[in-house]
Amino acid sequence: MSLPKLRQYHAAVWDEPIVMEMGRAGRRGMVFPTSDAEVSAADGTLDTVIPASARRQHPPKLPELSEFEVQRHYLHLAQETLGMMGISLFGTCTMKYNPRVSELVAARPWLAELHPNQSEETLQGVLEIVHGMNQILCELSGMAQFVFQPGGGADAAYTHACITRAYHEHRGELAQRNEIITTIQAHPCNAATAAAAGFNVVTLPLEEAGYPSVAALEAALSDRTAALMVNNPDDMGIYNPNIKRWVELVHQAGGLAFYDHANFNGVMSRLRARELGFDACMFMLHKTFGAPKGGGGPAVGAYGCSEDLVAFLPRPLVRQVGGRYTIEHEAPLSVGRVREFWGNIPQVVKAYAWTRAMGSDGLRQAADISVLANNYMERRLLAIPGVSKSFPELSSPRLEMTRYSLAKVAEDTGVTVLDIQNRMVDFGVDAFWLSHEPWIVPEPFTPEAGELWSKEDIDYWIDVLATVIDEAYNDPDTVRSAPHCQAIHKVDGAGADDPQRWATTWRAYQYKHSIQVTS
Repeated sequence: MSLPKLRQYHAAVWDEPIVMEMGRAGRRGMVFPTSDAEVSAADGTLDTVIPASARRQHPPKLPELSEFEVQRHYLHLAQETLGMMGISLFGTCTMKYNPRVSELVAARPWLAELHPNQSEETLQGVLEIVHGMNQILCELSGMAQFVFQPGGGADAAYTHACITRAYHEHRGELAQRNEIITTIQAHPCNAATAAAAGFNVVTLPLEEAGYPSVAALEAALSDRTAALMVNNPDDMGIYNPNIKRWVELVHQAGGLAFYDHANFNGVMSRLRARELGFDACMFMLHKTFGAPKGGGGPAVGAYGCSEDLVAFLPRPLVRQVGGRYTIEHEAPLSVGRVREFWGNIPQVVKAYAWTRAMGSDGLRQAADISVLANNYMERRLLAIPGVSKSFPELSSPRLEMTRYSLAKVAEDTGVTVLDIQNRMVDFGVDAFWLSHEPWIVPEPFTPEAGELWSKEDIDYWIDVLATVIDEAYNDPDTVRSAPHCQAIHKVDGAGADDPQRWATTWRAYQYKHSIQVTS
């Protein structure tokens, strides 16, 4: 096959030190004036305001830099990072552009300087937004109420596990109902959070159609069933058409049904979880709804439920009473807080702004583009030698993403999917997502275009993959030793499991370094 001519790319290389190693003693970006005598007389001095037992004995060990030095340092780091300024077809996460206007709004003092313990009368604007986002998600899902406390998708799944526990305990059945059912291709957080909440996990395997059969579910159900926790479509893009029957069977067995909507992008405005019978669902505001994911945070796993479960929701909840907004702090059956205060409200504001800007027509169009782009990608990707897809015998269209395999490339060349990841970033695109563990599909990769990327972007990304696979067959050493055009070349991961070779804080680094030096 003829290969396209790709753009030249090389990341900036600054050999930038970490900020803790920079600066000089006494250097400042801002010098604060001494308090006026009147202020000190009214509010007290440092000695009177902060008791001696709470005061530092030594100054904090912070880098001392000028404002310009700080700006230059973080500019250099940004230039060395592709981020979303490359082409990031990051599957199962619906990575999309986060509008700058939403960032500006969230940074304005009338939001950034609010405190949740202020008087409700001074919080009416932000409470209206929280209430409005709740109404939007209720409309999209059919649920009765959402809470924004959970700090991400896994936290929302854990919230459901806790509510499941409280629900069955209230009915006097918790000792009996100790099993939660999921599938091998559901997000791992469903099984993990169920186990963390004290349940036994029953995992259904995939069958010929790409999902577990109704018969398999029936065999798993019993009077021990507490809940079903699944995502649909799954991470291979396969939609289970029997899902409504699944929910009916779970209810007949006395369990609850939870819809993990992390893969909602391709079905926005096309289905409502409650109309399928689900008792609860969650949405990723930091993925589907245009708020930034931020490399693991900030995040919001918006959790919504039917009227029957509202009593068990974490508090506080925002209510509208008589034309004003109020905060409901307590409820006798509530599972309590899963996070502080109301959750990550700046992210809720960003998601609200994005959703209102899109409107119902925009959401539907985004879903359509997401599905169209995925199936366009599938046609082009399967034309590349060595690329296959999960369940290749299934001809029905996938939804917003498809899981592919590079097992043939690895078998023929010895070049792994991880090597290909590293080499693709040499062309200015972000590394693709692989797969949740365990790898059901060998040498997997899972791209997802969503509605963000143009046809030209998608074509370029596919052209890069085709070029790298061609290199794997004709010049495998170049791929195995990649990346070559990044700020940092191939990293030796041999020490990743050795806690003496890495540190998450500067203090830990200094401590471990001193041990290594003296040993």
